[in-house]
Amino acid sequence: MALDENQSGPGGGRSPDSDIPGTATVEDEVDTQVSSSPDAADATDSLGGYIRLIGKRVRSGESGVLPVLGGLILLVIIFQIQDTVFLSAGNLVNLLVQGSVFVLLGMAEIWVLVLGEIDLSVGYVAGIGGTVTAILSTTHGLPWYVAVAGGMVATGLIGALWGVLVIRLRLPSFVVTLAGLLGMEGVLLYLVNANGTGGTIRITSSVLLDIANGNMSNIAGWIVMILTVAGFGAITVLRDRHRRVNGLVAPPLPITAVKVAVMAAAGVVLVLVCNTDRGVLVPVQGVPWVVLVVLGFLALWSFLLGRTRFGRYLYAIGNNAEAARRAGISLGWNKLWAFTLTGLTSGVAGVVYASRLGSISNNIDGGTLVLYAVASAVIGGASLFGGRGKMVYALLGGLVIATIYNGMGLLGLAASYQYMVTALVLLAAVTIDSLARRGTTST
Repeated sequence: MALDENQSGPGGGRSPDSDIPGTATVEDEVDTQVSSSPDAADATDSLGGYIRLIGKRVRSGESGVLPVLGGLILLVIIFQIQDTVFLSAGNLVNLLVQGSVFVLLGMAEIWVLVLGEIDLSVGYVAGIGGTVTAILSTTHGLPWYVAVAGGMVATGLIGALWGVLVIRLRLPSFVVTLAGLLGMEGVLLYLVNANGTGGTIRITSSVLLDIANGNMSNIAGWIVMILTVAGFGAITVLRDRHRRVNGLVAPPLPITAVKVAVMAAAGVVLVLVCNTDRGVLVPVQGVPWVVLVVLGFLALWSFLLGRTRFGRYLYAIGNNAEAARRAGISLGWNKLWAFTLTGLTSGVAGVVYASRLGSISNNIDGGTLVLYAVASAVIGGASLFGGRGKMVYALLGGLVIATIYNGMGLLGLAASYQYMVTALVLLAAVTIDSLARRGTTST
């Protein structure tokens, strides 16, 4: 099936990457501008020059993750002042587990937001993923890995279906996925009622339950942390070296060292907090397995989106679809794969959701979940207009939402306040994005 007139294969392009308009990220565009200026060498080799370059980018509206980091720190301070339990080990680990679903759904949404599209069905698609996994594992007694694979394949195919409808029929993704939201809610109700007792399918596999409720051993947590920091450090150093060799702006060695040190410090704090005994009647220690799941998908999807030709094509399409088409990029196939990955990632979120509750029921609020998915991506820094977004944005945005959800729960505030505060934070994020785009356009 040829999805458009340009290509017959996924991710294909007829021209070299260097000839593709719009494939460069914002960072690459700044690199090009600076590299052609007399101060390029200073910006690359001098710590002061690099700091001035960062300051210039911030003043031009490219503040990156700084606003969301500042907002997250502010929220933590406010909730800690209101209730000192907030920064306790038990509550912080609970916050990480709560936020895992928001983060994964945000990552699912990033795939289509980069294209300038949207998927409003991810909440109920996630429910389908959890339901299919529960049915295959509990009702049919299949091994947990077969059940999880079945759930992910099912949701990946659903995402592919939305992609085909958007591409072949030229329908707005908003309309297609809004219909998908309603349709998947009906499918979810049918599956649960047909296979559950009282509208609920319980998870019986200990492995599936441990995804969100189990913990690594203390030693395993340290080993994973050390390997993660070592891998991050190696990749960062090699990437910066590659950029310098090619004449692009790269952080000076002190900045690179600071990045690795911050990553290491964050890893140490995370493991120390998680290894603290947070049990009441019995000892409970260790990094939750779901943290490893989230970090694994964060690393994999970040590499696919930011370091492959397929990812560059998605940015190109999101920045200027017509220019990308004229450059030989297959709009159809790349959009199809993006929608498929959105569905697949939603399925992972659904498995984590079912694992955390120990069951999947017909009263899952997929409408609220999709709002949290979009909010996680946009609050983190992804653009609703396409062309900008990273998986780490979903991580930060998901943590902001989880912090609001968790902190207000500790204070005993009603859900109405949680929704209103989240709405204000989302509105602020969209406003910042819109103002930044205006500033970039005017310059």
